[in-house]
Amino acid sequence: MTTPLYCLTGFATWTILLVLVGIGPYRVSNVLLGRAKPGSFPAAVPHGPDWYQRLMRAHGNCVENLPVFATLVLVGHLADLRTGTFAVLCQVVLGARLCQSVAHISSGRHRVINVRFGFFLTQVLCFVAMAGLILRS
Repeated sequence: MTTPLYCLTGFATWTILLVLVGIGPYRVSNVLLGRAKPGSFPAAVPHGPDWYQRLMRAHGNCVENLPVFATLVLVGHLADLRTGTFAVLCQVVLGARLCQSVAHISSGRHRVINVRFGFFLTQVLCFVAMAGLILRS
């Protein structure tokens, strides 16, 4: 495997872990303890404590950006972009994604939101640079 493929696997694994470690246990425990019914968690209606709502949004952010990252990594792989700048950009994306999620879950304060946006912007700029490298190859 190459560094970009490891990074893609890491991004997907992080997305799954947010469900397995946070969202799933919260929902399952509430259902098992009789505090909620299995259908009590509609996506369009805010529910649960603030941290849970932020966790849901952090997971949604991962789900929204995973296809973009996957496309760039896989097309880059097919274009034989597996090392160098392309690989470094993939590592930066993964690191920024992890940091963005942690910031998102940790607080809804304005300063943390600005930090979170910085991590998001880092990812977007990396996506643009990755696309540029692909188009130049």
